[in-house]
Amino acid sequence: MLRRAAGADAGAVADVWLRSFSAALPTVVRPRSDDEVRAYFRDVVVPERETWLAEADGRVVGVMVLNGQLLSQLYLDPGWRGRGLGDRFVALAKERSPQGLTLWTFQVNKPAHRFYERNGFVAVERTDGSGNEEREPDVRYVWRP
Repeated sequence: MLRRAAGADAGAVADVWLRSFSAALPTVVRPRSDDEVRAYFRDVVVPERETWLAEADGRVVGVMVLNGQLLSQLYLDPGWRGRGLGDRFVALAKERSPQGLTLWTFQVNKPAHRFYERNGFVAVERTDGSGNEEREPDVRYVWRP
């Protein structure tokens, strides 16, 4: 089930992000500690962004964050990858932003590239990473209806 996240969900949402990031991006250095990530989700992401979560069996297994036309976060619990949940999140994002979406993903995250391209996104820019906190080369993707 997909639903909007509330304040009480911030910890569980951050924990999904932490597990997913560690599993999907083991070579990317995180600039924030686990506690800082949890505080960021609690104080900024959940209250100030359009944050959606996926629940299964009473626990949070996925998170998607929209900030206008920016799909700023889409992370799934590692055990939930490949089950169609990401596709459901992207369909929701397209519904919420029918005029188009943009997102960034790291160049090392080849599974994410395949996922977004399969969902109609096109790579339009590559950077050396100097503009992100991780200092990791990234790719900007765009989806237009």
